[in-house]
Amino acid sequence: MAAFSPSGLGALQRVVDETAARGEAPGLVGLVSRGGETHVFTAGTLAIGGDRPMRRDTLFRITSMTKPVTAAAAMMLIEEGALALEDPVGRLAPELAVMTVLPSLDAPLSAAAPSPRPMTVEDVMSFRLGWGVIMAPPGTYPVQHVIAEQQLVGFGPPDPSVPYGPDEYLRRLGQLPLFSPPGRDWRYTTGSNVMGALIPRAAGRPLPEVFKERIFEPLGMSDTAFHVPPDKLPRLPPAYSAQGVYDPPDGAWSRRPAFPQGDSGLVSTADDFAAFARFLETGRDARGRALLSPKSLAAMKANHLTPDQARRGAPFLAPGQGWGYGVGVMFDENPQGLPVGTYGWMGGFGTSWMTEPGRGLIALLMTQRMLDGPGGAAMHTAFHGAALAAAA
Repeated sequence: MAAFSPSGLGALQRVVDETAARGEAPGLVGLVSRGGETHVFTAGTLAIGGDRPMRRDTLFRITSMTKPVTAAAAMMLIEEGALALEDPVGRLAPELAVMTVLPSLDAPLSAAAPSPRPMTVEDVMSFRLGWGVIMAPPGTYPVQHVIAEQQLVGFGPPDPSVPYGPDEYLRRLGQLPLFSPPGRDWRYTTGSNVMGALIPRAAGRPLPEVFKERIFEPLGMSDTAFHVPPDKLPRLPPAYSAQGVYDPPDGAWSRRPAFPQGDSGLVSTADDFAAFARFLETGRDARGRALLSPKSLAAMKANHLTPDQARRGAPFLAPGQGWGYGVGVMFDENPQGLPVGTYGWMGGFGTSWMTEPGRGLIALLMTQRMLDGPGGAAMHTAFHGAALAAAA
């Protein structure tokens, strides 16, 4: 029995064709995979007004889809005993051992009081560490001035050009009060950068080497890295915002970063990320070798938030969506009609991924047109909906 209906595959191609024709993105690559059957759909061009077609091997800045890779590497170290979820973060990062907490975001920094308890590895993995993106214009709150002065990433759009490394990041971060006590609130993105700085200390290796040796090479992800080398730059499209080109091919992702960011730093292809998505279902590489246990995989894909924490996580978390380790997880009925247990995430530069375990379905849509908001763009919703229908 075929994994996808012929009419469903035709509908998926129409989604990418019509999206490109409407100018919502200059080009797209879509991929669906189920039961050993994979189909790829391409449309449009790499650049607006260009004549080079979007191809299956096009490279994309996957930004926040870096988060599950960081979480998977952390779970590998947890299985080996180099990390433990219950560990205080201060064991590896003395810079974060003694923290203060603001009574509210609008409070002056002088009002911060000692944290009621240490931050743990689990707080970092579940994004309940006390730091995250502030959904307000820059300068609204006193703490935002410190974030800007210190050039702290993980509180807004990715910036691979920051001049410091992971150790200096932790030092600067340790001078910032927490926005809420550890464990209380879900706050977006900073946790993956903290984990990306902790992993090198736990592994004794730089983050790019950990990713390459433990994940990319075993899974055959030969095009996934923290920057694009010169020989591959022709495969990298410009990244577009509503105002025009945000990052050209020879821009920020063409250079090796001083701080490889665990929340947003990777570049990848549809096939490479599909290999990673399959790994999250099996825990095994292409040769059948186990890289992660079923218990660790289940922990990554389980919702760790209370309903109230998930609700207050809007607009990053959709209705019915919670958070595992590095992935969003549907735990309740939702307007999108996604089955409970569906997991995945999006990248703010226009990439998305969904795995629906009940069908054994993986769906990816890759563009470089920035999302208009954290809730996602209509093209991604349409593609994932068509993928579910094709696999019904």
